[in-house]
Amino acid sequence: MNLTGGEALVQQLVLEGATHVFGIPGVQLDWAVDALRKSENSIRYMVPRHEQATSYMADGFARTTGKPGVCMVVPGPGILNAAAGLATAYACNSRVLCIAGHIHSEGIGKGYGLLHEIKDQAAVLDQVTKWRAQAFSPEDVPGLVRRAYAEMNSGRPAPVALEIPHDILSARGEVDLVQPPNGEDNRMKPDQAQIRRIAAVLQAAKFPVIYAGGGVLSTAGGAALQRLAEKLSAPVIMSENGRGAMSDRHPLAFSTLAGRALIPHADVMLVAGSRFMETRGPYPAWDGRDTKYIYINTDAGAANEPRVSGMLVQADVGLALAALADELPAAPSQHRRRLEPARAAALRAWAQDQIDAIEPQASFVRALRAAIPEDGVFVNELTQVGYFARVAYPVYAPGTLIGPGYQGTLGYGFPTGLGAAAGNPGRVVVSITGDGGFGWTLQELATAARYKLRHVVVVFADGAFANVRGLQTEQFGQAYCAELHNPDFVALAKAFGVSAVKVRDAHGLEGALKEAIRGGGPALIEVEVGKMPSPWSLLRLKAPGIAAGNAGGLPSPFVGDDA
Repeated sequence: MNLTGGEALVQQLVLEGATHVFGIPGVQLDWAVDALRKSENSIRYMVPRHEQATSYMADGFARTTGKPGVCMVVPGPGILNAAAGLATAYACNSRVLCIAGHIHSEGIGKGYGLLHEIKDQAAVLDQVTKWRAQAFSPEDVPGLVRRAYAEMNSGRPAPVALEIPHDILSARGEVDLVQPPNGEDNRMKPDQAQIRRIAAVLQAAKFPVIYAGGGVLSTAGGAALQRLAEKLSAPVIMSENGRGAMSDRHPLAFSTLAGRALIPHADVMLVAGSRFMETRGPYPAWDGRDTKYIYINTDAGAANEPRVSGMLVQADVGLALAALADELPAAPSQHRRRLEPARAAALRAWAQDQIDAIEPQASFVRALRAAIPEDGVFVNELTQVGYFARVAYPVYAPGTLIGPGYQGTLGYGFPTGLGAAAGNPGRVVVSITGDGGFGWTLQELATAARYKLRHVVVVFADGAFANVRGLQTEQFGQAYCAELHNPDFVALAKAFGVSAVKVRDAHGLEGALKEAIRGGGPALIEVEVGKMPSPWSLLRLKAPGIAAGNAGGLPSPFVGDDA
């Protein structure tokens, strides 16, 4: 077909199954935007108010629909603005395709000072994607889009980028679209002989423990994880990024807080889909030297030092878990130490007691859980309630708790929630944020209103960057430049045409949130709060003051002679 590069791009995206493109138009993208106009019955072009939101929305779309999210931005500043969302998607194993506009192809690398030119755009994209390519003709475009989708669905899930200069988007050529293969499966398969060896180690273990990270979710490995855990009678500790891999109602499912009492007793530790590192320093999440470690990850580096050395299965996490479950016998070994239901319940109660002691965060999290349907999407953010919710918010299904991973991108939550709402029009989406983080993207109230997205944003407002204030006070005795000057958030939301209300406690939040959800459209709830106690003592796997291999001060998962 005789097509422009823009038409080739859009028609190939439609073939790949793309239903949404999140982007902001600009002169270098005119021919792609015109092609989207011609295909508006097949693919929806949604335009937020800042390029940062394009990649965040694509990420929220991808992590809640299971389909790749697509964003499109102009070169230079557009890519720099979108890079924060791409970095978050990279940290969270999210399949995002960034269509990156470019300057005229004959000017790339020449330093002519063309509009939106930066020194090395490709190098910028290389830092936040796992694969990148540039089109040099309209004929190149369909094949490169096909390759981008294949890359997103192979190895470790992560963002990819395709650069297309504006003269290539406007040029015409004799273009062949590429039909995606039926049943394409580019996942990294496990080695069956290695699976048998590791299954034997797990079968011989006295008290195996599974640590499930975000890689279980990104490879749709939750069902396989549960089947493996049940065959082993092994407790599963879900990392902050892995929550939802199994329902919190499952008798073998535990948070990292309750996991503190389990992990010192493990003789074999299976780490599935996790980097297994602390995020504030180069230390492993656990380093008990008397424990055998098994790592499952597409990235071989996930088993490297400073982690304790162990066996590595380099494969798609979901496939490897399924293969292990298939290899194990139906019944666990008779010699295994069993976590009795009464002891499991006692461990959860011990963890819940610590959670309930931190107020008002505990009451706010209970209000959120009471109002949000079990299949609703909760987008967590870097705010005092959000930090606490990482371990305290009950999760019953995969893809219903979204976080920023190790990137910790302040302000990501609201636009990520908008992307989730765009991709899931039948589900409730609630994001929370602080008044500090909300300042990054509050202009996207316009996007929520324009597209009538079923999304509620809850803004906890205390007039400060609260975590910054707390850390500065703890370390230096006083805070500096952490205070904020806020608008009237309720009036601001209403100015955009978004319904809004202010509340002052958890009871008010629960009622307002239920009402906003019944209303069906976008809404904002401002929660006026004061200083809150730090939740950090409850986070991470290793309890403060408790060395690996030492269960002192923690309840035992066993009773009597088995303790």
